[in-house]
Amino acid sequence: MILRLFFLGVVLFVIELYAFQAFKTLIKLKWVLISYQIISFLLFIFILYSFTQFDRSVGQTKQTMLTMGLLLLVYIPKILITVVLLGEDVFRVIAGSINYFIDSNSKASFLPSRRKFVSQIGLGLAAVPFMSLIYGILEGKYNFKVIKQAIYFPDLPDAFNGFTITQISDVHSGSFDNPEKISYAIDLVNAQNSDMILFTGDIVNTHAKEMNPWIETFNKIKKHQYGKYSVLGNHDYGEYVTWPSQAAKDKNFDEIKKLYGQIGFKLLLNEHTFIEKDGARIALVGVENWGRNFKQAGDLKKASQQLTKEDFKILMSHDPSHWDEVVQHDDKHYQLTLSGHTHGMQFGIEIPGVIKWSPSQYVYKQWAGLYENLGRYVYVNRGFGFHAYPGRVGIMPEITVIQLIKGEKLA
Repeated sequence: MILRLFFLGVVLFVIELYAFQAFKTLIKLKWVLISYQIISFLLFIFILYSFTQFDRSVGQTKQTMLTMGLLLLVYIPKILITVVLLGEDVFRVIAGSINYFIDSNSKASFLPSRRKFVSQIGLGLAAVPFMSLIYGILEGKYNFKVIKQAIYFPDLPDAFNGFTITQISDVHSGSFDNPEKISYAIDLVNAQNSDMILFTGDIVNTHAKEMNPWIETFNKIKKHQYGKYSVLGNHDYGEYVTWPSQAAKDKNFDEIKKLYGQIGFKLLLNEHTFIEKDGARIALVGVENWGRNFKQAGDLKKASQQLTKEDFKILMSHDPSHWDEVVQHDDKHYQLTLSGHTHGMQFGIEIPGVIKWSPSQYVYKQWAGLYENLGRYVYVNRGFGFHAYPGRVGIMPEITVIQLIKGEKLA
């Protein structure tokens, strides 16, 4: 731990040196530069100190989220400045070496002086993430978007043509700090008037008590004609803190499972149920969490006992890596899988039809939206809440409305 903090401190110190060089090139007022140094030093000390105070028996708190927010807000812009000025330094070294060997009698300094316009470019680039991260903290984390997605299936029972499903995921109730915004989001959920609502896990960050202030609010999600169902996410198992005993961890897990029932959702634990409509039926399958790098409690075989390849199946599985590695290859042919988990890293750029990018895509092949392989689909919800970084930039909190359509999609 001490070694990691020392390494972090060294990296941040180097970044600070480069950022100061940019400011010093443009700003000549001594009192402004001194003020900048003092503020930067205090933030540097505060961030390092806060990391030393992290308590694994408690987990994420408002303090740790503030620290993460400050770390990103202060150092992502400065990293961009560092990259620009580091590039300039490479050029200066090359230019200085050429001058030295070509004109050995030159009295000019080996390194050319920094150019003002390069520092201006660095600061201009840094302003973009700085303003974006501020927006993400103040507004983005509660900028709920309703995303509607029609999906076509040739083998969908006729009775379910046009059937609608609202999906929410990754609530992370322990991060909430604005009851008015959450109430607004619940009103958005109800306004969709879907046939069924599905919740694909992570009701808390770690502790069951995080949800207690929000139970009344989430109980306002109205009854849906064909039910309210849920599965567990990786955070629901209490894996990311140190517990005083296994009994305490088990008790918390039992309380978390009960939370879903307390807000009116039927929790599916490696099991399935049938949704019946006008004499036809589809199977709703719910597995516990199964993740490539996270807890693997999901048992698809157990959850699908007695189901056949011909049954139309909707699978709820929190982590999309389950679909990528297992579900899409399963002989039982799961027509639609609903996942969450990634949050789209709460950071990225999405312009429909133009660009869809997030650091999340370097970790997950399926990280946001709809994906298909051989008639098998997975939809990855971008998440209702937020975790670690107390904001969202470009990847907004999502309420999904999926419409099942009988037939082939027209090109």
